[in-house]
Amino acid sequence: MGVTGCGKTTLGKALADRLNISFYDADDFHPPNNRMKLLRDEPLTDVDRWPWLEILTAKMPEWDQCGGAVLACSALKDSYRQMLANSAVPMRVVWIEITLEQAKKRLNTRKHDLVGKYEKILQGQFADLEKPRVAVTVSAGLAIDQQVEWVIAGGDSH
Repeated sequence: MGVTGCGKTTLGKALADRLNISFYDADDFHPPNNRMKLLRDEPLTDVDRWPWLEILTAKMPEWDQCGGAVLACSALKDSYRQMLANSAVPMRVVWIEITLEQAKKRLNTRKHDLVGKYEKILQGQFADLEKPRVAVTVSAGLAIDQQVEWVIAGGDSH
């Protein structure tokens, strides 16, 4: 979990490869209305996010039955994480911590199929971000192999 640009997809794919399980990017499950807003650099609201989270929550038991999965999902608020936890599938939250400045720098060099510009979306995500109470926290500044090892080892749980 984390804001756009923190490295959820990169870490998620590497972690899924290491664990030999499937990887899913929550962005792939956004309804068309959300996609249109994101392309216009409009931050999503709770109303926008609930149907998306419902889709993810419904998919999680399928993924669990197939051996588990890594899901890269912003899951910015505690209520969003609680909704995902209601899937009755055991899950572990990994929070990729990044500063606004680091995220902006990364996004300036990135092309994304879902998001056109990032300025308003990024500011909206940092405004919505509720630091998780229970998570493995990993620094976005670590190399990807270090992030994977940190997560596998249980990291900085708190």
